[in-house]
Order: sequence, then structure tokens, then C-alpha cells
Amino acid sequence: MRIGVLDGRAVLLRGDRAADVRWASHGRLPTDPMALLEQWQGVRDWAAGLSDEAFDIDVDPAALQAPVPRPRQVFAVALNYPPHAAEAGFTPPEEPLVFTKFPTCVTGPRTTVELPAGKVDWEVELVAVIGRPAHRVSADRAWETVAGLTVGQDLSERVSQLRGNPAQFSLGKSFPGFGPTGPALVTPDEFDDPDDLEITGALNGEVVQRDRTKSMIFPVPELIARLSAVVPLLPGDLVFTGTPAGVGNRRTPPRYLTEGDELVSRIEGIGELRQRFRRPWGKDASHV
Repeated sequence: MRIGVLDGRAVLLRGDRAADVRWASHGRLPTDPMALLEQWQGVRDWAAGLSDEAFDIDVDPAALQAPVPRPRQVFAVALNYPPHAAEAGFTPPEEPLVFTKFPTCVTGPRTTVELPAGKVDWEVELVAVIGRPAHRVSADRAWETVAGLTVGQDLSERVSQLRGNPAQFSLGKSFPGFGPTGPALVTPDEFDDPDDLEITGALNGEVVQRDRTKSMIFPVPELIARLSAVVPLLPGDLVFTGTPAGVGNRRTPPRYLTEGDELVSRIEGIGELRQRFRRPWGKDASHV
């Protein structure tokens, strides 16, 4: 099952067609995608019997919005791919390194991001969406708590992120537009193996990141187990699971996002994000 959002309304996606959840359920299910996640098992049961005739909306991919627009908690994991840890000069961590992105940074799959002062970098990531309350969940039961997977970009302004001791990870990664997600929430049963998906990031047509999610040090089930051991997870919470090697600040020379760049982030079986970047009116790179 694939869930998307059009004009703020939850829809089921099938190919290039969509079914409005509220209309197709004759009002039994809500329009709001966040409310839908609060009754996720009921949504799954209902959708299983939905006929092709219910998919009566043509979908313009550019019109899709964030599939989870107002998460209450957004977790993110640093250095979760060994090659990325190596390029950053660290040994692979023995425990997940967790920080947060503030929820106001979350946006949809096709956006234009205003570049703040500093050095803005890219980090394509698989994002797990929680589908039911989860506290102290074991890793072998963790997939049962996942509503689905989506694509995310953990955009990062490195000057703000690394300022101070300790560093300010959450602030540097939470500017407006710094949490693109989408294009859809895809349930785990749609994948042959949800723990092994190709993940790529391309900048202006050049592939800058490529790996498979099976390379993660801490896969989705272990991350959920570790997080839920401390924090109750709620329907709609997002878990950004870490980025592969190839980020801009570890290139020689470093490369950061500039006005006019196009960043495309893809994950096998889910789809892609497209972000363009611009400077605020009246500012240019000489002031950064």
C-alpha cells in the first residue's frame, strides 16, 4: 500500500492514480493523514479490499505533499553507514548516535529551499514512519510498529551544526525546508526485503551518494528497539536512519549547495525527492 497527500488530503496511490481515502471509505476514515496514522490497522484492513474503480484521481507527481506533514517527534541517526563514518574520520559507533530534527523543517517531495548563510550540505536517508504506539519494543517485533517507509533529505547547514562544544546538530539541521520527505509512505510488505533497498543522491545529474540500506550499522528494527527503550514512539513519528558516504563537506575540495542546484534523492521501491535551492532576495554567495 502506498499513501500520499494531495491538497492536504490523504490518498491511496496506485500507479498514476489515487483514491481519496475519506470519499472512498464513505466517511469512515479521516482526511487528515496524521489522524489516519492513529488508526493504521483499520486503514490497512480497509485498503486491502479497495477496487480499481476507487482510484479515480489523476496524480501529478509535482502535486504530492509530505506524506506525514506534522510529526510529533523526528529522530535522526548519525554515522549509520560504515563508509560515511570513515569519510567523517570516525570508527563505526557501538551505539546509535541520535539527534532530532525539529518538526517545522518537514516539507514535501518537490520544493525550493531557501539557503541560509553558511554551508548547506546534502544527506539522503531512508525514513521509517511509526504506525502505532511503541514503547520497549524488541527488535524482532519492531517492523510491526512501522506504518511504512519514505525518502528523506537531512539537509544540514554545517556552520550552525558544528558551532560550539558540544555541536548544535539539531539547530543546523532544522532550518525551514531542511526535512523534505516523500513522495509516498510505502508499507513494508510492498518490498521483497525492506532492509535492503538501493539509496542514491544526485546533484545536478551527478550521482554523489549510492549504497544499499542493508549496509546500515543499526537497521530499522534495531533503531526502533533502541529508541523505544527510552522514548515512547507515537503514530506519525519519523526516524531518519542515517546517510551513506558522499556528503559534500567530505569531498576534496568540499562542495556545498548553491543557488540553482537541483538535488534528487531516490530509494528503490519508494520514489524520489527533488529540491532546488535559492538565495534569499538581495543576498549572494559573497555574503555567506
